[in-house]
Amino acid sequence: MKIQTLALFSAVFLAAGAAAQVRIDDPKAGWRVAPTQQKDFLQEVHYPASNVNTNATSAAALIRGHIAGMKKADNPQAARRPATLVVDGIAMPMVVGEDGRFERPWSFGSGAHGIEVRSPDGQVKRTTFFEAQKDRVPTRLRVILNWTSDNTDLDLHVVSPDGQHVFYGNRVSPNGGALDVDVTTGFGPEIYATPAPVQGIYHVYVNYYGSGERRDVITVAQVTIVQDEGSSREKQQVFRVPMRKPGELTLVRSFIVP
Repeated sequence: MKIQTLALFSAVFLAAGAAAQVRIDDPKAGWRVAPTQQKDFLQEVHYPASNVNTNATSAAALIRGHIAGMKKADNPQAARRPATLVVDGIAMPMVVGEDGRFERPWSFGSGAHGIEVRSPDGQVKRTTFFEAQKDRVPTRLRVILNWTSDNTDLDLHVVSPDGQHVFYGNRVSPNGGALDVDVTTGFGPEIYATPAPVQGIYHVYVNYYGSGERRDVITVAQVTIVQDEGSSREKQQVFRVPMRKPGELTLVRSFIVP
């Protein structure tokens, strides 16, 4: 009986040891006072575009860490399994490097924030911090696009009430709206954000740009719209739309900023 119990304990211990271990290096938990400058939203784009580029990004505008023990695919051409990043309740896929490291720029406003990272096998790490720099400008409108399949290219298009059209070919508009990066390799996220949204009707489109040689890939686009982020009036809406073939352009949502 003792031998059986020991064997069972050993099996459980080994299984636990094989699970991925998640670590969040930044932001660190607790209280902090970040610089007032917020110039870290836009990412460099090099084609073929990568999912993230954090060159010259300050630690105050980074989410980064490491997932140890992730199982590598036997086939190098196999689709990647993304981790999940949750920022202040907003969930999105996050591609992790072969060495287990992850980095994602994020512009945090003042106040309390919560970060959660989930490994592909379900291990979870959470942290919370309070940004005490009162001059950090909050994002009053954020539109996030992600999708469910690797090696596919979806594009976020946002048309503001004054007719400004932000997309991969025009990432910054005169009214302050901006798209952070053009992701062409799968999952996203692509994020449109503005600290001072123009009042009126916004239109959010998703374009299924391509999927390489695989013309029959059906992917599901998820669009998250966050208004008045970080305030008592914050509102989050999530919409999911199946995208069936390259070339498809879909109006996902029209909404009003009062």
